Amino acid sequence: AALQKLRGTSDLSAELEEMLAEQAAVKGQRAKNPWELFQNRALRWQLVSIIVLSSAMQLCGNDSMYFYAAYVFQEAGIPHDKIPYVVIGTGSCELITSVTCNMIIDYAGRRPLLLGGYIFMAGWAIVFMVALSQQTQISWMPYLSMACIFAYILSFGIGPAGVTGVLPTEVFDQMSRPAAYMICGSLLWFNLFLVGTAFPFIVKSLAHFCYIPFLVVCVCTALYVWFFLPETKGKSFLEISEEFRKRNFKTKTRAGFYKGPEEIKTTTL
Repeated sequence: AALQKLRGTSDLSAELEEMLAEQAAVKGQRAKNPWELFQNRALRWQLVSIIVLSSAMQLCGNDSMYFYAAYVFQEAGIPHDKIPYVVIGTGSCELITSVTCNMIIDYAGRRPLLLGGYIFMAGWAIVFMVALSQQTQISWMPYLSMACIFAYILSFGIGPAGVTGVLPTEVFDQMSRPAAYMICGSLLWFNLFLVGTAFPFIVKSLAHFCYIPFLVVCVCTALYVWFFLPETKGKSFLEISEEFRKRNFKTKTRAGFYKGPEEIKTTTL
């Protein structure tokens, strides 16, 4: 009844069937703690995926854009007393795009949103650094810098901000999800502290090119998503789990082919 109220429909047969199948798959198991996830080989790539994506949420430099926002808006000629409201506007953009992402995620897919978000962020980081370096030489550069701030935050909101939070639910079973979310939350706060502590020193060392570390993070995360993260849109948990199982247990043979655990066992016998 609660699920019918949440979904707004009485036809939940497909969803209930999937939930019962997942429940049967973990029957007799107990809830895992975070350390057990690190020890479980069957969850290796799922764990690596959430570690990479949760860390990239903060290490991509989105929050650091707000560090430059007031300076850039001031250089663009916005009155000093209006700048706080414009900064609030940038945060509102992130909120709106995050909500939009949750509305289109089932149509666009997880991988395209993540890939597009990090690729666009990498591109805007390059333009932003160039604009900052030329801000005192070219009169219209502050406006380009301002556009980059909004574009960077919009790219973050439409992709990583909206997708990363739902992935642990889709790639971990019912017994592992609480521990997975604990790891994600810990990484988010730790990396936020790390960026907040290190960014002033990065600015002091690299000046206008301080976004190079964040650019590297965005590019590396996009490459990881492209090569290692499977698409989860429209798939049941058991189908997603099977894709990760093949990656977690594959072993290279002499001929250069990969075998799963059952094939390895048969060959050994």
